[in-house]
Amino acid sequence: MSKVPAWEISREIRVKAEEETNPEYGCPPEERSLNELLRFGMVVIDKTAGPTSHEVAAWIKKLLELDKVGHGGTLDPKVTGILPTMLQHGTKAVQALLDSGKQYICVMRTHEDVSETKVRKTLSLFKDEIYQRPPVRSSVSRRLRTRNIYNIDFHEGDGRNWLFKVDCQSGTYIRKLCFDVGEVIGCGAHMQELRRTRSGPFTEDDLYTLYDLSEAVDMKKDGDDSRLKEIIRPFEDGMRLLPRIWIRDSAVGAICNGAQLAIPGVLKYETGINAGDLVGVYTQKEEAVALARADLSSGKIQAESHGIVATSARVLMPTGIYPKRW
Repeated sequence: MSKVPAWEISREIRVKAEEETNPEYGCPPEERSLNELLRFGMVVIDKTAGPTSHEVAAWIKKLLELDKVGHGGTLDPKVTGILPTMLQHGTKAVQALLDSGKQYICVMRTHEDVSETKVRKTLSLFKDEIYQRPPVRSSVSRRLRTRNIYNIDFHEGDGRNWLFKVDCQSGTYIRKLCFDVGEVIGCGAHMQELRRTRSGPFTEDDLYTLYDLSEAVDMKKDGDDSRLKEIIRPFEDGMRLLPRIWIRDSAVGAICNGAQLAIPGVLKYETGINAGDLVGVYTQKEEAVALARADLSSGKIQAESHGIVATSARVLMPTGIYPKRW
C-alpha cells in the first residue's frame, strides 16, 4: 500500500504501439455537448453544514432532472467541503474516487488544557497505518480495519482547540481519530469542526455551490447553457489519479462487452502499475472505457507480447459507441 497520497505520485507514459484513431467514433470528453455531459458527467459540490450527502445528491438529481446521481464519499451533516457527485453513467466510476484519498482540515477540542508539545507528539503517533473501528453512527459495518494516515500537519492551538490538516486514505474517520488522540493524551477529545479540502484529484479550486448549479439551470431555461457546461465536467476527471492504459479503437467494443484486455490491444500505459492495482482503461480520445484490475505490472506490459493485461472491474462506456471488431 502506498505511503503517500495518490496526488503526490508521479507517473510517466510509455508507448508500446502506435495507431491512428478513427474520428468517426467516440468524442473527446471536453467536446461533449450538454446532453452528453448530463449522461457522462460530474459536479464537484461545496457541501454546506446541515444536509446529508445523500440529500445533496437527491437535490442535484431533482434539479437536473436525472435518473441517477451518486456521490464520492459520505460527509456527515455538520461537515463541509468537497463532495464530488457523478451523474447518470458517471456513477459507475465512483470507485475511482473512493480509492484516491482525502484531505481534511480539523478543529479538535481536548477536554482539558493541554500543552502544544503534547498534542504535536500525540498526533505524530497516528501517522502511517492505524487501526480504526467506525463510530456507532456510521454507514458501514463496525469491524476493525486498517487505514493509512499519509500526513498530519499541525497548524495551531490555544490549549483546548487544535487546528491540523490530515491527508488520509478514503474511509478514515476523523471523528474517531480525534477520540483516539484524546484517549492517548488522557483527558479525552472530540472533533469540533471538519472540512474536506481535497477528494482525490479535486481541490477547493474546483468547487461550485448548489446555488451556482441552480443559477446555471435557470440560465439554461433562458437559453444560455454556458454556465451549466462550465459546472458539469466529464466524469473522467474523477479518474485522473488512477494509473491509465490507452487501447486501440478495435479493442474498445470488446472491452465494452466484458472482454479482458490483452497485450495486442494496448497502445500506451503509465508507469507505476502493479498487479492488482485499479487502473483506468481509455480510448485514444481520452474516453474512459472501463475500470479494471491490472494482471501485469508496467514492466511486464512492455516486455510481453501476449497475455492478459487487465480484467474489467466495471465497464463505463455503453456498447455501440465503437464498432465490433471481432
